[in-house]
Amino acid sequence: MSFAHPVFLAALLLVPLALLALIARRRRRKKYAVRFTGVSTLKLAAAGGIGSARTHVPAALALAALTALVFALAKPERTVAVPTGRGNVMLVTDHSLSMQADDVQPSRLAAAKSAAHAFVGRLPKTIGVGIVSYSNAPDAVRPPDNDHSQALQVIDAEQADGATATGDALQVAIDALSPAGAKNTKRVPSSILLLSDGRTTTGRDPVEVARTAKTLHIPIYTVSVGTEDALIPNPGFGPPLPVPPDPDTLRRIAQASGGRAYAAEDENQLSSIYKNLGSQLGTKKVKREATNAFAIGGVALLLAAAAASLRWTGRLP
Repeated sequence: MSFAHPVFLAALLLVPLALLALIARRRRRKKYAVRFTGVSTLKLAAAGGIGSARTHVPAALALAALTALVFALAKPERTVAVPTGRGNVMLVTDHSLSMQADDVQPSRLAAAKSAAHAFVGRLPKTIGVGIVSYSNAPDAVRPPDNDHSQALQVIDAEQADGATATGDALQVAIDALSPAGAKNTKRVPSSILLLSDGRTTTGRDPVEVARTAKTLHIPIYTVSVGTEDALIPNPGFGPPLPVPPDPDTLRRIAQASGGRAYAAEDENQLSSIYKNLGSQLGTKKVKREATNAFAIGGVALLLAAAAASLRWTGRLP
């Protein structure tokens, strides 16, 4: 929770001051209290007198009311997710040779395809979905479109083969979201979702490309797929080749762009990440005032304090 006018929170200092004043007042009363010669009578009086616990209730309610009203003056705000009217998302999917590893069942690529369908299914039709499919280089590109089936067709046609040119693919995605000559026009909110399992082995540095994305306000969300001990068959002769994922580079890409990095080691986790991202990219965070709740609560507590005071002590606190 945040506050639109936090300076008013300084008034909360009145609460401990009021509490100290109340304690001092009650001590003065005890100091000058009249002595009773009848002990039994004194016990009966104490049950409903100044020392009774219930006599503290009105003061406690009044202090709580003061606290709530101070918060109301500071105008508290809460962040909520609301659906976006429109926006664009570019899927950047790696189908390099390492994606044939079966550490994610039935294979990394098959699991990624399934999860991509789940992700796109979470997006409203007002969100345009594009695709950049890549291995040695970007080999299939579709600009954002409200017809999401076009991007899914590209994903379904992917076959695991080749090297990993992540930086080149990200640049193509950025160009699709921010075409040349559109700098002076208002662009819709845009994001990139990168799914990859391995290190960049060719092309430009993806972290540098991610910094360019940040200047254009295009966050890159990355998903690292696979486990450290994954192997694929050697295309030549020799033992199987290790193909561990590279979450560190993907994390740096996300951080450099202002996005967020995820890691997935099995199909269920991957699908869950995609579904959560679908919800995030289909909404935006906005601040909503919560002043009314604190103001109403403060007034209600104040009335309760007055009622308790009149009932139990016959006077206001």
